[in-house]
Amino acid sequence: MLRVGVSIVISLYLLLLLLTVSPTAASAALGWEGRKEESEREMGSSGSKSVRSGCEPSAPPPPTEKSIFILSGQSNMSGRGGVEGKKWDGVVPPECRPSPAILRLNAHLRWEEARDPLHADIDTAKVCGIGPGMPFANELLSHLGPHRPKGLVIGLVPCAVGGTAIKEWGRGCHLYEDMVKRAKHSVEEGGSIKALLWYQGESDTTSDQDAQCYGKRMEELIHNVRSDLHLPDLPVIQVAIATGDANGIDKVREAQLGMKLPSVYCVDAKGLPLKSDHLHLTTEAQVRLGKMLAHEYLKHYSL
Repeated sequence: MLRVGVSIVISLYLLLLLLTVSPTAASAALGWEGRKEESEREMGSSGSKSVRSGCEPSAPPPPTEKSIFILSGQSNMSGRGGVEGKKWDGVVPPECRPSPAILRLNAHLRWEEARDPLHADIDTAKVCGIGPGMPFANELLSHLGPHRPKGLVIGLVPCAVGGTAIKEWGRGCHLYEDMVKRAKHSVEEGGSIKALLWYQGESDTTSDQDAQCYGKRMEELIHNVRSDLHLPDLPVIQVAIATGDANGIDKVREAQLGMKLPSVYCVDAKGLPLKSDHLHLTTEAQVRLGKMLAHEYLKHYSL
């Protein structure tokens, strides 16, 4: 009995000494594993302790995925809707409203929120107004409605210049090379080029030779663009012209409407309202044309 009593006294003395020197060691000695288990629950799978701020961290914003469209040709693509003399009336229809989901590549090759006039810093020799680009983009967004994927935006690359004939858009010419440069730059930050929208040909109606050669030159342009952008199946949607010189307009329209290349389509501007100059489309006509282009694209492709 004496020995047992002595052992108990010694054990209590040692425990008291251990508590004084190292409480943690004493806890381990007494088999207190609860603290260890709690610590393990606070550890992530990587072994680092979790930070509990009282709320979950917000998810990063979804990446931007651009569906890019090249807008090219001459003045009815760059837009003269609402322009009288040397002034644009500033009227923007609801179909042309700006949206954070519609961007444009400006003359300095930077993306910004798109708004009319889209070509103001591209087609600089004349005053620009409403063109088909904004109603085209808004119609695409309307088609997607609430099902538009998060982060998806429409990217417009304006390249049209008024008063230009198709021979000025040949490979090696300034207009063509600038269009290709802008198109290549448009995908550097992500996204993909979905189509080339082309409205041009009025300037080729004034010469019988140019009108006769229009189809061949247009086919060459399509081949060159597809080759230089490494997009052999790039969709091209042309607009058949509604105005021009009487001597050549039928030949140009015939070439546009009758082109048989794969993935080349055409919408007809004939019958759309014209301004008093009998050459350029009105704002109303440009809104209708933009929707026609969107519907033609959506007949064959998705965003």
